[in-house]
Order: sequence, then C-alpha cells, then structure tokens
Amino acid sequence: MKREVLGAARRSSLVSTYGVGSILPVKDDSVMVCGLDEWPRVWESDLIDEPRLAANLGVEKLRSPATGRKDGDVPVVRFPEWGFCTHCRRLGPTWDLTRQGSRRCRVCREGTIAPSRFVICCRRGHIDDFPYRAWAHEGRDSSDCARAPMWLRSRGKSSALGDLFVKCECGARRSLQNVFQGGSLRGIRSCHGRMPWLPGAPPAECSEGVRTLQRGSSNVWFAMTRSAISIPQVESPAVRFVREKFDPDDLEDDAPSAEVVKYLKPPPGATRQEMAAALDELRGRRARNSLAPTEADLRAEEYRALCAGMNDESTSALFLCEEVDLVGSDIREEVAQVSRVGRLREVSALHGFTRIVPGSGEDAESEVPVVALSQHPTRWLPATEVLGEGIFIRLDNAAIESWEEQELARTRTDLLDRARSWIAPGSLMADTRVTARSLLLHSLAHILIDELALTSGYSASSLRERIYDHEEQAGILIYTASADSAGSLGGLAAQSEALRMRSVLESALRRALWCTTDPVCIESKSSGVNGLNLAACHACLLVPETSCERFNSGLDRAVLVGIPNEHGAIVGGFFGSWLRKIL
Repeated sequence: MKREVLGAARRSSLVSTYGVGSILPVKDDSVMVCGLDEWPRVWESDLIDEPRLAANLGVEKLRSPATGRKDGDVPVVRFPEWGFCTHCRRLGPTWDLTRQGSRRCRVCREGTIAPSRFVICCRRGHIDDFPYRAWAHEGRDSSDCARAPMWLRSRGKSSALGDLFVKCECGARRSLQNVFQGGSLRGIRSCHGRMPWLPGAPPAECSEGVRTLQRGSSNVWFAMTRSAISIPQVESPAVRFVREKFDPDDLEDDAPSAEVVKYLKPPPGATRQEMAAALDELRGRRARNSLAPTEADLRAEEYRALCAGMNDESTSALFLCEEVDLVGSDIREEVAQVSRVGRLREVSALHGFTRIVPGSGEDAESEVPVVALSQHPTRWLPATEVLGEGIFIRLDNAAIESWEEQELARTRTDLLDRARSWIAPGSLMADTRVTARSLLLHSLAHILIDELALTSGYSASSLRERIYDHEEQAGILIYTASADSAGSLGGLAAQSEALRMRSVLESALRRALWCTTDPVCIESKSSGVNGLNLAACHACLLVPETSCERFNSGLDRAVLVGIPNEHGAIVGGFFGSWLRKIL
C-alpha cells in the first residue's frame, strides 16, 4: 500500500492536542488519528524511560509517537466522511463527490470538496457524521431519497446558522438554526456506536443521546493524560546491600527484620539499624506489589524529593533541586521553604480520552466514561517528555492548620461545597471536593504564575503548576513546560534567589489585594465553570488553560488576602499579617 503523508504535527501534540480519536485538520482536509493497534511497531529509540508512571498506568512501556519513519508514521483515517462542494454546494459522502486521488468536485468540476463542519458525538465517545438527510426530512421516512442529491445552501444574508439550510432533491429543506440545541436530534438520530479511529471495529451498542458539535470544537476531544516528574532513585548502601543479599522468598520470612540482619556484617557506610529499616521497606513493597502506584503515590514521591532536595549532578542528570537559604531575606514564617529546581524532566502519557465533557482525575468517582485508545489491550502508551526548570515553594504546615480553623477558611469552602452540590454528576470537577488547603495553594500558584511571567522571561502560557495539597503536603511547583530548549533558559529558577523571591511574593500579594473588577469580584459567591470559583476572574487569578492542572477551577483570592469587614479592614487571609507589614 502506498504511504501518503497527509499532514504534520509535533510529537507533543499527538499526546495532548491531536491524540488517538481526535480530529486533525490537514491542508484542505480533515482526518482522525487511528488507535494504537494501527500504529507502527515500537522501536527502542521511541521508548521513554519512566517506570513509575508506566506502573501507575498499568503498562510496560511508554513511547514517543513515531515521526519520519520508513515503516510508517502515525496512521489516520479521513473523517468526517461527508463534505460539500465550495462551488456548487453539492452535499454528500466525499467518495461520491470526488474522483480518486483528487479533491475536485466530480459534479461541477469547478469547486473542491470541503469536509463537513458538523459531527455528532455521545458521552461514551462514539462519533459519526452529521445526519444531513434525516435532518432535512425532519425525522420523516427518507428511504425513497436515500441516493437523491442534496445541497448545503445559504440565503446570503449573513454567516449565521439560521441562513444555512439543507435541501434535498425531493424538495425537503430545513435550516440549521437550532442544530446545536440540546435534544435537537431526538427522534431524528440515535447513537450508532461508531468508532472511526478503530478501523474494522464493529459498532458498539449504545443508548446515549447524541449532540451536534462543530468539527473543530474543543469538546469533540478531551485528552486524558497523566504526568510525573522524573525522580532519580538513589539507593543507600544499606538498601543496595539488602536488595542484593536477599532473594524474593526471603522477604516473606516472618522473623523480625532486626533478627534477620543481626548476624550480617554491614557494608561500608551502613549500620544494622539502616539494614533492618531497608529490609522492612522491601518487604512492604513486596506486599504491595500487586497494587500499582496511584497518582497520589506519585505526587507524594515528588513532594518528598522536592522537600529533601538533590543537588549532586553526578547522580542526577534529570533532577536538580537545592533549597535556598532564606536567612536575612525577610520572607515571612508562612513560607517554610523555597527551592531552586535547576533541572527537571516531566513525562506525560495519554491513557484515554472523553468527548463532550472532560474527564475527572483518577481518584474521583466520575460518571464520564474514558474511551480506550485501542481495540485490544496494549503493553504501551504514547507519551512525551519535556525538560525544564522551576521553583518549589512549601508553606508552613502548622500555619495552614491554624488558619484552616478560622472562620473565613471554613466559610469559603462551605460556599464551594454548596455550589458543587448543584453540579450534574459527571460534569467538570463535580466529584472533586475543594478544601481550604487546596484553595490556598492553588490560588497562590496562580498569582505567582502571573508575577513570574513579568520577571522570568517566560510567558504565562509557558509556565505550569503542580499542586501538592494532600494530607500533610503544603507545596506548589511552578515550572516550565516547553518541549524545546526554550524550556530551560534559566530565567525561572533564578527567581528563587532569596531577595528576588521576596520581591516576587510581595508584588504578587499586592496585586492580589485589589482587582479592577472589585467590589464585584471580591464579593462574588460563585463564578467560573460550574460556579467553582469565588473571588477569581480574568483580571486577577485566571491563567491560560495550559498552565492550570485544574481547569481554572477551585480559586479564591480572598483566602490569600482576606475580605473587607464591616469596618472596612481586610481580614481573614492567610497572608494578612504579611500584607499589613508591607503596606
């Protein structure tokens, strides 16, 4: 079969933007990326080494999408299959309107066939061409017109959908004005369970209703990705000795670890106590071996590594983190640690997708079904890696616990819980409970992204956040997310220097104190998607969608700076005492 290159896309885009099941625009055509069953074989040069993330996703390997390969690039199929002539406006399946190997209209021979602007999807991920014929006949029997010519006409008054209409040769015609309304296809078309990205797969049984979407709409395809920061595993002498000394069967011995290592000679640089602790840890890992690490486990490992730091370049080529000395910087006690992350590597893997509604996280009991990337189980998933730099900030956990007991913290979280109770199951963030701790850390990350975009040399869209807010965690990582050399220019990590960081924090807090839309913003009780923000708008807290890992939801400027009381004083914010000092 002749290999044809239809278009080009960056490797990172084939994981985040144009992955399996998505619609990719190429030149004057439109195609859909095929499932992993159709991809070329895995080469060693394609593999991305990140065993923690692979184990979390239940696969053996992660691989970069193939590009420029002799044995084939990423395969695609033409979708939508229907199109219309740009000259005579003839409407129909592309293979009926064109000659083989050409996009020229075979009817008028003047225009080219453009892909249909509309598709239909269901929440289970099935997708199909828009039913133009059934729409024109408004659900009536159209079997007599099954092969009749059709046209997509315009009244010419405007470019609105109300001026577009579908016309059949039999005289039936209908405007597209209400095509995007919910339930507009009820009684006209049900879901047929089509999965064009899996060539040869039989249609699935599906009882879901279908919705009309624009072909290029963002809710046609939502990537379900999971990422991890690469943390080098540096073994201590005790761990290395125990791992090499004991067979797997020895780890099942019921004898206490201290008794097992009692008569063993410790290696240089280790003690018997360290050996016993190492043996206990290995036994625990074996006991949990059947359970893959969760996303919370990955985040916990990252948090511990960021707190502990690692600055030995001889042992860590992918991760360098060094705590900054804050003595003499006048950074308040609310900030317990600032670390310069001079080098980091993030691996992101695509493990599924959704349509119409974005999926929730791994730990949420979401009703949004995640669509598999292949018809048959595979041992690998597509992934991409980026190198960059960052800044890690850890707040004082005791200070957060004390603040969480205050009235403002409880009141603001209660407001969001009340808003969340009205969200339909399966909607964005419907199953994610927002805590006072997550509100505080997430909002702080956003004001820092905006401030660092002014001082680091990176745009806000080139920066990304990672929030560590589980249990005793109280940290945020702001890092670069570029897939090229621009991701590690050094400008961001340089801002971690003590005096610079104090200036960044104070300037960010001053900006957060007032918003150009106040008092409307600070008094807002519900805003944003599904009402999951409080005092947060585009003038103060919202950042580019690529920068936020939580869809710009769960934000509140008031938890940082406080809200005005009846006397006009701003009270209750976590950084309130700091603001009173610098103002």
